[in-house]
Amino acid sequence: MATSASTFELMRSLTLSGLVQEEILRGIKTGELTVGAKLNEIDLAERLGISRSPVREAFRALEEAGLVRLEKNRGVFIRDLSDEEAAELYTVRAGLDEMAGRLLAPRVTPEQLKELKKLVTRLETSSKRGGVNNYFPLNIAFHDRLVEMTGNTTLLGLYRQVVNRMHLLRRRGFSVSGSSAASHAEHRIILDALATRNAEATASAMRQHVESGFKRALAAHHLEEN
Repeated sequence: MATSASTFELMRSLTLSGLVQEEILRGIKTGELTVGAKLNEIDLAERLGISRSPVREAFRALEEAGLVRLEKNRGVFIRDLSDEEAAELYTVRAGLDEMAGRLLAPRVTPEQLKELKKLVTRLETSSKRGGVNNYFPLNIAFHDRLVEMTGNTTLLGLYRQVVNRMHLLRRRGFSVSGSSAASHAEHRIILDALATRNAEATASAMRQHVESGFKRALAAHHLEEN
């Protein structure tokens, strides 16, 4: 069946929109784009060498995903999350991690355990050398890989949607003294539970890690306010 030129143009525009979304998300993950930062449609289009239409589509998609807010006559801004939204996201994330632990433990392979241990070692080394800017992306990768190893693509997709929104606030938790050390210890507990192939112990360890992370994020938020 022949495909019209307008269909090809639509597909190209959607692809470019996805690239813009990834670029903005990268900026949020790395800390280049912080809460309240204004996104400039013209600058993004020029920097990426594309028209402004895909940029506008990306803004709309990111608004639906809860990452930006569009203000009439003012522009597009990186969103802040209310305390209620943060609590809801952590609750959902804890449930997803618990499910991932329960699914992964019985099926995890020795090779996967070795891979995860290497990731944790890199995390620990990175936090000592470069602080949160190095630690944060590696931490994201470690947890994403844990969920990916379950082999459940639906779970992984839902997990990534939640975590993308959590990028708006998760850096807070690492500004509290001792946060990285606490997180390292919790990662090791998860690995130990996985090594036993005990589904309930792993699920509990992963849920506890998320809940402890929420407490650290709250503590950091209170410090910022005082």
